[in-house]
Amino acid sequence: MKKVLVATDKPFAPVAVKGIRQVVEKAGYTLLLLEKYTTPEQLYEAAAEADAMIVRSDLVTREVMNAAKNLKIVVRAGAGYDNIDLAAATEKGIVAMNTPGQNSNAVAELALGMMVYSARGMFSGKSGTELRGKKLGIHAFGFVGRYVAMIAKGFGMDIYAFDPFVPAETIPAAGVKPVASAEELYKTCQYISLHIPANAETKKSIGLKLLSLMPDDGVLVNTARKEVIQEEELMQVMEQKPRYQYLTDVAPDAFEAFQEKFAGRYYATPKKMGAQTEEANINAGIAAAEQIRDFFEKGDIRFKVNK
Repeated sequence: MKKVLVATDKPFAPVAVKGIRQVVEKAGYTLLLLEKYTTPEQLYEAAAEADAMIVRSDLVTREVMNAAKNLKIVVRAGAGYDNIDLAAATEKGIVAMNTPGQNSNAVAELALGMMVYSARGMFSGKSGTELRGKKLGIHAFGFVGRYVAMIAKGFGMDIYAFDPFVPAETIPAAGVKPVASAEELYKTCQYISLHIPANAETKKSIGLKLLSLMPDDGVLVNTARKEVIQEEELMQVMEQKPRYQYLTDVAPDAFEAFQEKFAGRYYATPKKMGAQTEEANINAGIAAAEQIRDFFEKGDIRFKVNK
């Protein structure tokens, strides 16, 4: 009987665990549950008998895979998968997957919520501005970017997007104005919503070159990854543009410096909040369980992210 380990430092909502269990046990597998663990060794021990793993932001390192001798598949319940050592997974013949689209609405709602928070002076009591008619640039037009566009339309925003990796017709088909380059996007828009992944090409790619093109009252909203930001250069832009704002749901490495220098223009959530809704929990967790079932029963690798 195959064993599926759900290993979550930040646990799924109980209703999500119930849904995962139903999928796993209906398939004839055994569910193993490790929640709120505090050491890597606890994860190594729990993974020792697992044929499959479901994780959230938990680190699936080479050491974890070495401990999990029977492991055939690991699924990250969410879109990002930089917490999985893909090279080690490929080397060991382990399939790594994500669950694209399952958290998208939650992240998009957070991004727009941050824009409202920014526009209304971070609810300080001072007079603010409105989003209607403001230019919004969506950097990367995947699942989350498309939800951001859909919600932003309700606010009456003027929406632009840049993504060289989607078919040319995708952006205008969504009622959004495509631009030819990231530079054009940043030069055009007051609000930028970041949705790029963190990889070798994108890490520290958002810095002075792009941010200096934005207006003095520009607002950068980051619900992607902190690694894509060149923090020193962002601080330089904020020093040069005294009305520029940065809002993020992933605290920067220089958290205290941002807090000290840019009070009232900077906000970071206490922890990453993009997928922290009951609905996203349920959607991503159950999708991960279904992908594991389909992998074992049908050989389905549609969402494989390693080579």
